[in-house]
Amino acid sequence: MRTHLDWSAYESYGAGDAYAHIPATGGDYAKATAVCIGARQCQGTSPKGLMCPSFRATADVAHSTQARAAALRAALDGEYGAEPFLAPQLAEAMDLCVGCKGCKRECPNGVDMAALRTEALAQRREREPASTRDKWFANFPEMAAQARKFGPLHGFALTLREKLPFVARLVEQRFGIAAQRPLPRLAPSAFLDRSPSVYAPAALPAAADAPAAPALREVVLLVDSFTNQLDPATADAAVAVLTAAGYVVHIARALDGAAPLCCGRTALSGGFVERAREHASRMLDALEPMVDRGLPVLGLEPSCLLMLRDEYHQLGLGARSQKVAKNTWLLEEFLAREHDGKRLKIPFKTDAAPRKAVVHGHCHQKAFGALKAMRKVLGLVPNLEVEFIESSCCGMAGSFGYEAEHYDISMKMGELALLPAVRATPAETEVIANGTSCRSQIADGAQRSSRHFVHTLKDALA
Repeated sequence: MRTHLDWSAYESYGAGDAYAHIPATGGDYAKATAVCIGARQCQGTSPKGLMCPSFRATADVAHSTQARAAALRAALDGEYGAEPFLAPQLAEAMDLCVGCKGCKRECPNGVDMAALRTEALAQRREREPASTRDKWFANFPEMAAQARKFGPLHGFALTLREKLPFVARLVEQRFGIAAQRPLPRLAPSAFLDRSPSVYAPAALPAAADAPAAPALREVVLLVDSFTNQLDPATADAAVAVLTAAGYVVHIARALDGAAPLCCGRTALSGGFVERAREHASRMLDALEPMVDRGLPVLGLEPSCLLMLRDEYHQLGLGARSQKVAKNTWLLEEFLAREHDGKRLKIPFKTDAAPRKAVVHGHCHQKAFGALKAMRKVLGLVPNLEVEFIESSCCGMAGSFGYEAEHYDISMKMGELALLPAVRATPAETEVIANGTSCRSQIADGAQRSSRHFVHTLKDALA
C-alpha cells in the first residue's frame, strides 16, 4: 500500500508486543492505527478537555476516536472488501471527525486521529473523484483571490444568497453548502496586496551618542490566507503591537512572486495531500532563509501556524521542515517567551479603565498547549480581567460547519458549552477567539462579534 503521508515515525511501534493489534496491510500506517489500545478516554463526558467533540455531541461510541481507530484496523485487515477506503463503514466512522487534535494530546497513547483520517481521505481521493464543494474548500486561498477579481460582484452574490432564501437552498441542493450558514466575506483589500515587506519599529534609537539602546530584534510575520483575505485588520494589529514593542517586522512572501504563501491546511484537511505538499514546499522556500538568519517566524491563525510544527513532518519535506518548525511560534507563544526572557517591552497605557474579556481557545491552541502563553500575555494588559471558557471544539472546524450534512451537529457542538457561555457574557465584555472558524461560529450561533487577542493588545497600547 502506497501511503500519502510519512508514517515512518511508527516503524517500530508494537515490535515484540503480542497484544498489539497491527493490521495485516498498511505498513507503518497500520501500526499508527494500532496505537489506540481502547482506553476509551475519548468517550468521556467531563466538561474539561477537548476530545472527543463528536462523541460529546452525539453520545454515540461510533463517533469516538476509539471507534474510528477500530474501523481503520478493520479496513486494513480486509474486513471491508477489496476497496476498503471506499467502504461506507469507514466513511461513516470518519464522518464526524473534526480534526481537533485533542486525541493527540489527551489520549494516553497519543492517537493522532486527524492525521489518520487525512490519510484515509487521501486514499479515497485516489479512487473516487472529489466533489466540486470539496475542491472549493480545499482551494480556498486560490478561490478567494479569484473572487476578489470580480470586485463588488462577489459581495452582491453573497448578499443575494442571504436575502433570498430560495437561492441559498438552491446552492445547498447543488453543492451541499448549508443554506443556514452565512458565507465569509472578503475584506475590501487583502493585507498582502497593500503591505510593505518590512515594518520598522515605532521607536528607533534617538542618536548615536544617546544611551545604549537594546539591539533591534527582527521577526517574520506569516500572514495566513484567512487573515490575509478575510481579516487583514488582525495582521495590522499584530504589526502595530510588534513595532510598538521595538521589533522589525518582515512580512513573509513567496520567493517566486506568484500567489501568496499558504500553509496548505485547507488542501490537507480535504485529503488533497499532494496539493498541500506543494504549498508547504513554497512556504519552506520562503521561510528557510529567514530562519537561517535566526529570525523567529510568528503566526496568527492556530490551525495554519501549527501545521508547520506538526503535519509538515508527515509531508516528507526533509530536514528543513524540522529546522523551520523549531523556530515557528504563535504570536502569543513568542510574546510570552520574550516576557520570560525579560526582553518584552510593550508600551501599555497604565491608566486604562477596568474591562473584562472572555476567551475561547482554538482546538489547536489547546492541543499544543498554547493557551498558557495566551493567559500570560493577556495578564500583562493593565486593568484587564480575563476568563477562559471551558469548552471543547466550537463545531465550525474549518469547512465542517459549512457542509449541509454537518450543519446541525456543528451547531450542537457549539451549544454544548461555548455558545451558551458567550450568550451569558455581558455586552460590554470583549469576546476573544483566535481562530477564524471559531469567530464565525460565535457570530452565527450567539450573534456576538469576537476578535483575535492581538486587538486587545493593540487597544491597550499607550
